[in-house]
Amino acid sequence: MTENYGRRFDGRVAVVIGGGRGIGRATSLRLAAEGARVTVVDQAPQFAEETAEEIRTAGGLADSTAVDATDAAAIGRFFYGLGEEHGRVDVLVNCPAHASDTHFERVTESEFDFDMTATLKAPFLCIQAAMHSLLRSTAPSVVSISSVNGLAAFGNEVYGAAKAGLINLHKNLALRYGPEGVRFNIVAPGTIHTRSWESRAAAEPSILEKMAALYPLGRVGTPEDIASAVAFLASSEASWITGTVLTVDGGITAGNGPLISAIFGESFFTSTVGERPRA
Repeated sequence: MTENYGRRFDGRVAVVIGGGRGIGRATSLRLAAEGARVTVVDQAPQFAEETAEEIRTAGGLADSTAVDATDAAAIGRFFYGLGEEHGRVDVLVNCPAHASDTHFERVTESEFDFDMTATLKAPFLCIQAAMHSLLRSTAPSVVSISSVNGLAAFGNEVYGAAKAGLINLHKNLALRYGPEGVRFNIVAPGTIHTRSWESRAAAEPSILEKMAALYPLGRVGTPEDIASAVAFLASSEASWITGTVLTVDGGITAGNGPLISAIFGESFFTSTVGERPRA
């Protein structure tokens, strides 16, 4: 929270589901840095409180709550209590997800159910439970984290199907609740360097470098890249944006770089105007 951000969320009440780690943590910090009172929700109480404490130490406003977002009764009680305390929810951000790294032909029913529940059911339950409080806001916004896997084929078939379902859910809700002023949008990240990559990187130390080489911008993303996009979509600057998917993916879905290289050669990616300063 050391960046000099604007104050787009002064006086706003924000809830970040899965806010204790990775993208959720970065989003919690960003919204708080811009003035929101953030409730950090995570299944792991220690991560939720660590993030909330970091916000408070930096001078922001934050609470932490340990809730299993896949438990309808628990998430219902949480949002009821939050509504009683604050009267409304202005911003809801959904970050939960899980991808089983299992070959399609060996995916078990329990793995399928777990991925679908964590990735699609949890955001569904949170939005449903939050609607009463969102409808009390003067500028309610829901932003959920999908993935490029929900837009194209990048493996993890069950996870991709769940993320695609999340996109469709938000498009439907944008139509249903548009007349009420509630906006629903999606951020679809590419590869983001979070803790979930640590075990893979331990077994294959060069994996992130290999992946970075596939991205037109030459790097994988950071949680802060996604937090910036979430903050924009949740803010009044995006007040006429709803039902949209914002890809924050370093250009990976823009086109097929290896195919272009095979057709035109590496020279296709070489500038003809010489060297220029890079940011």
